[in-house]
Amino acid sequence: MPAMMRISLAIPLLLVLALPAQAARKPAPVREEPLGAVMAGEFALQSGQLSEASRWYLQAARASEDAGLAERATRIALLSNDDAGAAEALKLWRARAPKSLAMRSAEATLAIRRNNARAARRELSALMADPDEMGWRYALTALGSGGRDPDLSAKLLGELVDDGAIPAQLQAWLAFAGLAQQLDQPDLSQRIVGLVVTRFPQEPRVALLHASQLRRSGDEAGAREVLDGLHEAAANTPELRLATAAEYEALGDSQAAAGMLAEGPQDDQTYALRASLLAKADDDRALTALYDELRKEDADPEPERRLLLGQMAEFLKRPQQALDWYRSVASGNARSEARLRSANTLFELDRQAEALAELKSLQGDAAADDEARINAYLLEAELRRKAGNDAAELEVFARGLAAYPDDVEILYSRGLAWERRDRIDRAEADFRKILVIDPENTATLNALGYTLADRTQRFQEALQLIDRARTADPENAAIIDSYGWVLYRIGRLPEALIELRRAYALQKDPEIAAHVGEVLWVMGQKDEARRYFEEARKLDPENRSLQRALEKTGA
Repeated sequence: MPAMMRISLAIPLLLVLALPAQAARKPAPVREEPLGAVMAGEFALQSGQLSEASRWYLQAARASEDAGLAERATRIALLSNDDAGAAEALKLWRARAPKSLAMRSAEATLAIRRNNARAARRELSALMADPDEMGWRYALTALGSGGRDPDLSAKLLGELVDDGAIPAQLQAWLAFAGLAQQLDQPDLSQRIVGLVVTRFPQEPRVALLHASQLRRSGDEAGAREVLDGLHEAAANTPELRLATAAEYEALGDSQAAAGMLAEGPQDDQTYALRASLLAKADDDRALTALYDELRKEDADPEPERRLLLGQMAEFLKRPQQALDWYRSVASGNARSEARLRSANTLFELDRQAEALAELKSLQGDAAADDEARINAYLLEAELRRKAGNDAAELEVFARGLAAYPDDVEILYSRGLAWERRDRIDRAEADFRKILVIDPENTATLNALGYTLADRTQRFQEALQLIDRARTADPENAAIIDSYGWVLYRIGRLPEALIELRRAYALQKDPEIAAHVGEVLWVMGQKDEARRYFEEARKLDPENRSLQRALEKTGA
């Protein structure tokens, strides 16, 4: 299945703010002639037929004097990789409106797409030199998402650095350094980070960036030395403390990450993170000390603290103590979560009948909120699957849908269950039912599109579904991965590799890594393919896509 977002301690070091929405403008009246084309274009867009949408919007833009319509035609053409249509729409946009930052960004994006380095550099330089602070952000967007050739984007970025074009602002330097890392250009990244460190030597965020760059380049000792110097600054700055802990975790040192979080003010969130890190490090001694500390801190803990203590007891492999804590949560928002965890703990204690009874009790509890009751059905289905009872798992989904007809979460989970059983017809039926209920559900559009691309020969349908998801969320790593995968399945290997690499730069996911590895292998780049397979194995050795890729390639 497509790569899914995972909750983890690791947080991005560089969060580039999304470009603000264009200021509301009153569109010029659209004459009756282009109105039909606009409606047809919008229908095609909603159907995931991007090439058709591009054609119709370009036709509408030709028949209207509306600059906003020309701009929309340009953006849709770029999204559908229709370079010729984008060029014509841009020409119309340019003729009808003063040159704006958004227009320059589109010009730069198209030039990068066409490998026209001279034109791209001209537009990027103009954006960087604009007195409006948004100029460099538009340049960053064009460099990050415009090109089919990452090497060209890296070359242009290097030239902007050579020209001294990056503004003397910390956020700008951090963003462009992050782009160099995303483009997988270690030399350029090292160079830019070096310049940032020189310009902003006392800034903790720069030190964090430096540690990240050193880690990526293989200098783990250097990265650790930089992180060790951040403790004083991070102790009283929660965001910096969390980010520093994330870098320790990326180095594979969960104990150091937990130690970092132990500095400064504490709350249940930091206690929970520390406990999970210590459990991951198998540091039972430190985890026991933390558990005992919290138990003694309050003779009558609040419900949220009781829930946390139960989780810590689980980490320490003390299921009976965990169960006692969960059952002591008598009220509050934590009550439903404690009941779910009680059931899971009972299952781990091999008391399956009690676990299932607990879940059925929650499912029938009219006092519990709907979310808790739905989660009880989902957990019961998961436990039935763990027990190897396929029929019972499907029966739970049926009961859940009887209680909550058309619930999207239950339908989605059942669709995934059918896919695991190779019942693609049933999986498709559930996914399509969700799309009747919520036509713009991007997770389902992506899941169905990926399933059709991966498990059938219906590539055109798959592409349309994935394009609908891309239109709604163009920077989502899981959706980009699915788009790259369908390109691979239809034989467009170079394009597929570009998209899959971009997805992996956005999200280090084992499934995406396996996809990159398989495409590289088929293209004959077997040494690099093995590197990606090894990265996928480190993230999740049991990943289904990895296992299938290894079996298929014989790597």
